[in-house]
Amino acid sequence: MNRLLRHRVPYYACLLVIALMLGYKAYLNFMLPDLEALHTRQVERIHAVVDAREAFSFAVVGNIENSVGIFERRFVPMLNDAGVDFVVSAGNAVSGGGEDKYRALEGTLSRLDMPWLLTFGENEYENFGSFRFYEHFGPHFYSLRVGGARLIFLDATGKTPWRWQLRWMDDLLEHDASHARFVFVGKPPLRPAREPMLATASDYLPDATRDALLDALERHRIDIVFSANLALYDEQRRGDTLFVTTGGAGGLVLNDDDSFYHYVRVDKHADGSIAHAVERLEVGQHPLLKRLESLWFFVYSLFYVGYVNFFLIVAALALVALKLHRVIFVGRDYYPDYDVDPTPWLERPLRVAMFTNNYLPFIGGVPISIARLKAGLAALGDAVLVVAPRYRKQPGREPDVLRVRSLLSVGEKREFRIANLFLPSIRRRVRAFAPDIIHVHHPFWLGSLGVFVARRLGVPVIYTYHTRLEHYAHFVPLPGALFRNLISHSLIRRFANRCDGVVVPTYSTEEYLRMIGVTTPTLVQPTGIEYERLREADHDTVARLRGELGIGDERVLISVSRLSNEKNIDFLIDAVDRLRRVCDVPFRVLMIGDGHQRRRLRARIDGLGLRQHFTLVGAVPPEDMPNWYALGDVFVFASKSETQGMVILEAMAAGLPVVAVRSSGIDDVVRDGHNGFKTPEKHARWCERVSELLTDDALRRTMADNAQAFAADHSIEAFATRIRGFYAETLAHRAKYDAAATPTTETTP
Repeated sequence: MNRLLRHRVPYYACLLVIALMLGYKAYLNFMLPDLEALHTRQVERIHAVVDAREAFSFAVVGNIENSVGIFERRFVPMLNDAGVDFVVSAGNAVSGGGEDKYRALEGTLSRLDMPWLLTFGENEYENFGSFRFYEHFGPHFYSLRVGGARLIFLDATGKTPWRWQLRWMDDLLEHDASHARFVFVGKPPLRPAREPMLATASDYLPDATRDALLDALERHRIDIVFSANLALYDEQRRGDTLFVTTGGAGGLVLNDDDSFYHYVRVDKHADGSIAHAVERLEVGQHPLLKRLESLWFFVYSLFYVGYVNFFLIVAALALVALKLHRVIFVGRDYYPDYDVDPTPWLERPLRVAMFTNNYLPFIGGVPISIARLKAGLAALGDAVLVVAPRYRKQPGREPDVLRVRSLLSVGEKREFRIANLFLPSIRRRVRAFAPDIIHVHHPFWLGSLGVFVARRLGVPVIYTYHTRLEHYAHFVPLPGALFRNLISHSLIRRFANRCDGVVVPTYSTEEYLRMIGVTTPTLVQPTGIEYERLREADHDTVARLRGELGIGDERVLISVSRLSNEKNIDFLIDAVDRLRRVCDVPFRVLMIGDGHQRRRLRARIDGLGLRQHFTLVGAVPPEDMPNWYALGDVFVFASKSETQGMVILEAMAAGLPVVAVRSSGIDDVVRDGHNGFKTPEKHARWCERVSELLTDDALRRTMADNAQAFAADHSIEAFATRIRGFYAETLAHRAKYDAAATPTTETTP
């Protein structure tokens, strides 16, 4: 078992434990039969035990807090032997209001041989516990009469309005003939003689509530008021009423003179007299270890009863430990591994399967890039299979393209196809093709299928980052800010890190991937262009186009873009509207491309009176583009969603200087003042640069020559050769990794 596997197995085992525990929590909340109105059953048991006797006894415990080590194992046997008729919790019987805590409490109380009653306390209320208490046990405030005595339970959490409870108690006691009266309220009305450590004002009843309650207690001659919420024992007398704070049945008890384990025994005699006694639990620890043992009981009881939480905590800590061990003790080399030999894969033809969500005849940067790479690899002797959606007007016979039927089409002209990636024929065809490597061009849908197939076939997968997804939020049925600021970057990071290599078109794009956390090896390689073909315009065709478009002596600005929101064409329209007012040279903008925003953009052009200056040409076949570029004097571009701006390189190859809005995909291609200008997204600055090129013929010719020389280094042949070299290096790394994992694996293809 290799080193990576030794970390992965326990890591995923911990994840499995966490998933199982969370599932069990859901099971507790939604699948188990409900515990309903348990207090009703307990009241019936109390009446059955006490019957018509005037004398009885009961025990009061406080702050049980799901304690197993103390309450369940020590107090329950003690109470069963005490000879009391029933037990009352003065509050905080659970450590929290979760379903597992209430289930555990019911299991603990079932070990008592006598009936029991609960006071609704602070812990019962938290974590949405109030509705669980109401369903499982009963009302948050209630009363019962037994053996000539009245027991009243109040809600001190604030869940029930205090004024309503006092009114209810007034009505209850107005004609009550009980000989003894006991009140149970979760929070102490009076502060103890010695303020406990870490106590805050919220641990007591609020002043206004306390004053109203004290008046009612005095008015109705209450004998004893029991409360909890503090891990101590305290008693004070105010008038004829005794106030007892008892919080020593569990929880964080300090084992000193005030905070110790105990319960309170109450005896109500037939003559109406009442006696109470504190029954202390001796834990018998060495004085030096008193506090430590108490703390251990608290931790033990917390984890024992909340075993689901215990396993969750242990699993989470194990995950952290594994991560820290890998970070600290497992050596990592952050430099590329140069000790690989890609020669065997460079010396023989490769078989490459490409997965893409769009392809020709759909016109766009990604389909054109894939078609050029496919052609370049074929020229080098490689076999390529493209898996792409099916279109209505696609070429008739394509032996090297697997067309996939669509589930649906979206867009104004239904130009985006959602391929049916669930067809088993896709996997069968790719498996029969037996690729050496799989190249995906989108981080979702068919791209995800490509990664899945690569894993099943045991071959590496390369991903080309073509598109800045955050600029396509308007296509996604989610809140724009959520997709733009979080989901898009997370999707790219997760997908890229699942691949064996990533191709990026520019260094600024590579920097972006590193910034969002992509650690996969990358190759910076712009898409190649048909450099020679772009320089070979047909002069007769160009002349015909000038006549059809009515172009006279104007300077022509060319732009190529899909008519979509993310292409920032509205900026271009507004800039042209300003340019016609500040530039004396007549000009015309030809916008080549189509898309779902065509109708809206045309209406906007007409509304601004720009029809003579701005023409929406529509889609142009790739083979005709050299003639259209030849019409132009300057290439203009406003999109900020590009990763490389392939059309900019094409325009440069055709001898056009560029004026583009600065963005990540433009920054590495346009060298400001050399082959064009990069401007901020400001109309004035953009117009200034365009005017400069329109009015200065010498500058325009110099920049045109520089642009053409720059584009010459980006031919399809060079593009395919570098991508093929990246394939070979990735295959060499995979072979070395497989050899390290399985020593008997051969390292040659």
